[in-house]
Amino acid sequence: MEYSIVYSSNTGNTAMLAEIIREQVGSEKCKYFGSVDPKGKDTTLIFVGFWTDKGTCDEKMEEFLKSLRDKKVFIFGTAGFGGSEEYYSRILKSVEKNLDVSNNIVGTYMCQGKMPVSIRNRYEKMMNETDDIKFKNLIDNFDRAASHPNEDDFKEIRDMVKSLV
Repeated sequence: MEYSIVYSSNTGNTAMLAEIIREQVGSEKCKYFGSVDPKGKDTTLIFVGFWTDKGTCDEKMEEFLKSLRDKKVFIFGTAGFGGSEEYYSRILKSVEKNLDVSNNIVGTYMCQGKMPVSIRNRYEKMMNETDDIKFKNLIDNFDRAASHPNEDDFKEIRDMVKSLV
């Protein structure tokens, strides 16, 4: 079965997952691989990747998802904050709401992704200006995210997509 991989990646994390998917399912059947583009809609199976922006996908990906009809869709994404399947589930539900009911979601995957160092610097500055413990927690999360996506994340997504093509 031919497939497309369409993704939006602000920091490169989601692009890494897209590469892992293409590697796992075989590039010979990949009709389109790249950023959001109408060419990505020309297959029955579409792997759709996003970076988390305010609890959902970015606007370009949102519009792309809304345009899909009668497709098998595997949704994958990355989020700077992690550690909670409940959090990932809320994000995925928000993204899924953009799909027309004629589509069939064949799988989903989310993992943590590293963030730009400017975010850590902002957290440190805020922590130094206040006594609020939440900034320490945000810095701790930033540090945990720095190694993601990692080999464990890659193994998980490989296992999820290997039987789809």
